[in-house]
Amino acid sequence: MKKIVVCDHIHNDGIEILKKANDINLVIAYDEAKDELLNTIADAQIVITRSSTPVNQKFLDAAKELQAIIRAGVGVDNVDIDACSKRGIVVMNIPTANTIAAVELTMAHMLSSARSFPYAHSQLKDERIWKRENWYGTELMGKKLGIIGFGNIGSRVGVRSKAFGMEVIAYDPYIHPSKATDLGAKYTTSFDDILACDYITIHTPKNKETTNYITKKEIAKMKDGVILINCARGGLYNEDDLYDGLKSGKIAFAGIDVFISEPATSNKLLDLDNIVVTPHLGANTKESQVKISIQSATNALEVARGISYPNALNLPIKEGEVEAWAESYFELAQRIAFMAAQLNKGVIDSIKIGATGEIKKYLDSLKTFAAVGALREAVGEQVNYVNALFLANERGIEIHGEEENIQTPYKNRISVRVTTNKDTIVVCGTVFDEDTHRIIDINGFDMDINPKGKMILLKNSDVPGVIGDVGTLLGKNNVNIADFRLGRDKNSQAALAVIIVDETVNKEVLEKLAALPAALSVSYVEI
Repeated sequence: MKKIVVCDHIHNDGIEILKKANDINLVIAYDEAKDELLNTIADAQIVITRSSTPVNQKFLDAAKELQAIIRAGVGVDNVDIDACSKRGIVVMNIPTANTIAAVELTMAHMLSSARSFPYAHSQLKDERIWKRENWYGTELMGKKLGIIGFGNIGSRVGVRSKAFGMEVIAYDPYIHPSKATDLGAKYTTSFDDILACDYITIHTPKNKETTNYITKKEIAKMKDGVILINCARGGLYNEDDLYDGLKSGKIAFAGIDVFISEPATSNKLLDLDNIVVTPHLGANTKESQVKISIQSATNALEVARGISYPNALNLPIKEGEVEAWAESYFELAQRIAFMAAQLNKGVIDSIKIGATGEIKKYLDSLKTFAAVGALREAVGEQVNYVNALFLANERGIEIHGEEENIQTPYKNRISVRVTTNKDTIVVCGTVFDEDTHRIIDINGFDMDINPKGKMILLKNSDVPGVIGDVGTLLGKNNVNIADFRLGRDKNSQAALAVIIVDETVNKEVLEKLAALPAALSVSYVEI
């Protein structure tokens, strides 16, 4: 069994999910001293961390068997990703669980900056002074808001700001303009349009491109009395230049939740009286902490069971070069390849990934994800995004990518063909609403199923009574059916049933299904 070590505190809901899993060795180590923790992780395959555990060279040297790190949160400043990649260790974070919390905190900082709420509150409550004339603020209504980074958080800030009557201008070179315009925002490719706004808020990851994104050069171009917000990452605004801008009055007010060095108790920005600060509270809601813990636990179990590496960061794709909608297809490719390999157990000769639609431009990345999924059955637990293509080449497995120009009702469609020394299996899929995965075809049989869970695949002669026979047999063996999907092939007069069940199905039950008069083949997969 895989050993999962929880190094830092996460909400108990996530802990309970891990405790209920009977196929892992769980160690709760968040109360251990960091030196003791190094001994605990020596034989761990998976760790869950937060910001208080530095995943540095010392940590990695101690964790000899480490395969994956789940960072329970968005930021990975405490993780040496390059060192992990060299070791073939996959690093994952939880990028969306705190989305609403970060959005609402941004709005709180905008309102506080517009109306000086914290200072008015302090004067009345702490000093017992009633001076309304000290607190003339400004209204959001009619003001221009420039949003740098229009992803999960930035776009939601835009929607809420529109509700306040603001004119929203989005700057994000990595999104399609329609993502902004469909929400009623103006999309711009000129950064000067952002610098001309009354309010500016930034929602980008922190990397070489975005560190010191706003400096005195950009501040000089801004309108006098601009208000700046940063609830993303410390250092996106140059702190020295931000201080000077606030001190001079060029920047009327700032709302800051994140700092270059934290805890920021000695940061000189705190000396100013035209800034609202909070101690990195972006994810600090009860709801987001529950979501983070549940997703961290679920992801750790998916890794332990060899299903997928959700939200892995050290992937064969460069940050910012992939449109958000495409990422769901990468995970889908891995899932259906994993399914295909389970359906076609044998020595893999080749893995072929096909793509129709805009997803075609990401064929290289799709190949890697499909390889990880398919090789899980053939190679074992050591395969990951970092070494998948190398391992395939080492074993003489050919991996192909092909643009498919076929007639399809779907905007984007991918297929994975796994060929072994025994057979060839083709599974096709698509994504609805950016993150809803669907298998739409299995070896020519039309389908509509979610590639997740325990599934029996029964190919049978298309004759009456099969569904009843299957239901009766499974019922007698205490196997509960959660869903039953049927695909038909008129040419071969055969049908394919995908039966999603709640319990793991043993070999004896599968043999009984295979013995049914109409049965042609029976397979079982877990995704």
